Amino acid sequence: MSLVSVRRAVVLLLREKAEMLEATQQMLYSANRTIPVPLVIRLVHYVRLPHRRVPPTRAAIMLRDMYTCQYCGDKPGQLALTVDHVVPRSRGGEHSWTNLATACKRCNQRKGNHLPDEAAMHLIRRPFEPSYVALVLLSNPTAAQRWEQLMGTNKEHFIGATV
Repeated sequence: MSLVSVRRAVVLLLREKAEMLEATQQMLYSANRTIPVPLVIRLVHYVRLPHRRVPPTRAAIMLRDMYTCQYCGDKPGQLALTVDHVVPRSRGGEHSWTNLATACKRCNQRKGNHLPDEAAMHLIRRPFEPSYVALVLLSNPTAAQRWEQLMGTNKEHFIGATV
């Protein structure tokens, strides 16, 4: 089992490589066809699904960290959060999943251009690269609920990774 975008699911359905098992109440409209938005599809023929790597964008980092400051645990809201380089770029830190963490403005200013140990600050959870599936489940509650029912695992199973 895997997760695909609605667009990919519709293409698979239209090419008759998959059949729809469940759909949402929403509809997709084209010039000559109306179909419900697929929720669960089953492949009729094997289709190779490409491995997806998600780039570390601000939105994806915050989603992975569940909009929580990774230094103090505060949840001030998306507008009051920043993305912090754990090892500052000026000190050789990369712009990568494993070096980016969500921080409130207060913690980010306090840490400044220091390493967390130098600033006497500790990460609540070590930064990691989430899977495509994990980010989809975090961003889409309907998909997460259905995935949990089908697979017997909840989204926290994919998001784990504490320090």
